[in-house]
Amino acid sequence: MRVLCTAIGSPSHGRALLPVARALAGAGHDVTVATTDAVAPVFAQDDVTVSVCMPPLVLLPQEEGAGGGPPGREEDAHIPMMIDVLAGTYAPEGLRVLSAAAREVRPDLLIRDGMDLASCLLAERLGVAQVPFPSGFANVADPARIVWALGGARERLGLAPDDDPASLHPHGRLDYLPPDYAFAAHPAPVLAYRQTTAVARAAALPGWVARLPADRPLVVAAFGTALPMVRTMTEDGRMPEGMTDPVAALAAVVAALSRLRCAAVVATGGIPLVGVEPGRHVHLTERIAQPLLLECADLFVHHGGYNGVREAVRTGTPMAVLPHFGDQYHNARRVEELGLGVRPADTRPAALAATLERLLADTETAARVRRAQRAVLALPDLGRAPADLEALAARVRGTAAVPPPAAARL
Repeated sequence: MRVLCTAIGSPSHGRALLPVARALAGAGHDVTVATTDAVAPVFAQDDVTVSVCMPPLVLLPQEEGAGGGPPGREEDAHIPMMIDVLAGTYAPEGLRVLSAAAREVRPDLLIRDGMDLASCLLAERLGVAQVPFPSGFANVADPARIVWALGGARERLGLAPDDDPASLHPHGRLDYLPPDYAFAAHPAPVLAYRQTTAVARAAALPGWVARLPADRPLVVAAFGTALPMVRTMTEDGRMPEGMTDPVAALAAVVAALSRLRCAAVVATGGIPLVGVEPGRHVHLTERIAQPLLLECADLFVHHGGYNGVREAVRTGTPMAVLPHFGDQYHNARRVEELGLGVRPADTRPAALAATLERLLADTETAARVRRAQRAVLALPDLGRAPADLEALAARVRGTAAVPPPAAARL
């Protein structure tokens, strides 16, 4: 089977695709990843063909009044803006380059980034299945609004009108969380699998991790890859209006952790620490094998990206979520709804330290997270996905009369 995948946005999107792309390649399928310069290095060590053909994705707030459509929560205001960019300007250009890639690959199946709307149009043209991989944007963006926003692109491309929200995921979507712990605000049929904690090939922790004191709780903090990327998109490194300053957030978290009796590891993502001297028990590193480290962590303090949420549930780690923009606010609310952690109301160092201390002592939250972890462990192994996806592709192309994959019925 020939599979064309897309990954745009930040490197975290590539890491969400990587497990399924690796599984497909390992099962003998030809996998091509169409991606951007920023994401391409994620696939450097894997047996997939990487095509750096996708246009750079710039998602910065536009002028006041841009976008239109029904208003949402103020803190989620970036989602409508992202829809307008992705459907209005990015989709036609993405379809142009993906059409060229498809002529070479001749795909039987598309595995798409949830932010890549061009693949929806390409799959329709080709008559093949398209399935989005786990994505925070796909979880929160209203499908009805997306198909409405895509109307102009469809008209310009000569495609028939389609206002059915289900057209964005007609064959379901991939996820690494079970339905009872879903983060999708707009549910769709799910092919859910158990993701490994070793996402990066040959992932390992540095030796100094083994020397951290074991007589106190281990707290891991991380800020993801999206915010550092956004800082590079502005001339002075400041965040656009409506987005939290990651420099200030990092300083607050380090100051709070410095007040706790713990061992703390903070993955900065390259964000500079300004105005705070970390305690001797707070270890700063630009990056680390986060899924592995979470296996031995007692608490995860993070920005609320969907990768981090899934990794925390997979490892049974309670969360303190400090969202910055986009789907992160939704994820923080969902973490609290499920009882898997908290969104601190006050992020000043003393108040944040008190919140983290209470969470470390909260046995009820720890028990709920362990229950969620067991639900994840009960999912089918990701190694089953290639056969399920091959059956799906054959069913959509009409080359075999096969039932939907069993995983889709979870």
